[in-house]
Amino acid sequence: MNFTENTIFTIQTRTVAELVRAAQAGDRDAFGELFERYRGGIVALAMRRVRNADEAEELAQDVFIQAMQKIDQLRVPEAFGGWLRRIVHRMAINRLTRTRTALACDPVTLEATCLAADTPDALAQDREQAAAVRDSIDRLGALDQQTLKAFYLQSKSLIEMSDEFDAPVGTIKRRLHVARKRLAKEMDVMQAV
Repeated sequence: MNFTENTIFTIQTRTVAELVRAAQAGDRDAFGELFERYRGGIVALAMRRVRNADEAEELAQDVFIQAMQKIDQLRVPEAFGGWLRRIVHRMAINRLTRTRTALACDPVTLEATCLAADTPDALAQDREQAAAVRDSIDRLGALDQQTLKAFYLQSKSLIEMSDEFDAPVGTIKRRLHVARKRLAKEMDVMQAV
């Protein structure tokens, strides 16, 4: 074959933005080319997310199906790669949360590692301890009671307590420290009785 100056061979490669615009206009070949360009990276990203080669391949297929169905929603064609990565991330999370695998465990191991926190004895003991703490708080001075109740029972932050008590945060910290010590002493007295 003899090449002359008039014969020009060009390999036409379209940009990602051009391919996206074409795919948005219904060109399936353009989407196929996007698939070929991005498939390897998407499978690799999926593999990092799900840590299983078969799952990663399946996830990548699902991602491209979703992308093909929603490509009209992509407003910035140049952002196709980032948009695709966000789809991978979201779909991987969905897949992992929906398909938790059950782990088999022999009964001896299961019994040795499980804590039975909700036994009737444990619940009764927790109620008794909570009652003892409430009784001990009630025997403290008014300022200690207000400080402990605001922090532990009403879940107020130090800043909120500072505003409520009209005192600096450092003072509130000191009051909490002192009130805790007094509560601990009161609890010791209660247990000794």
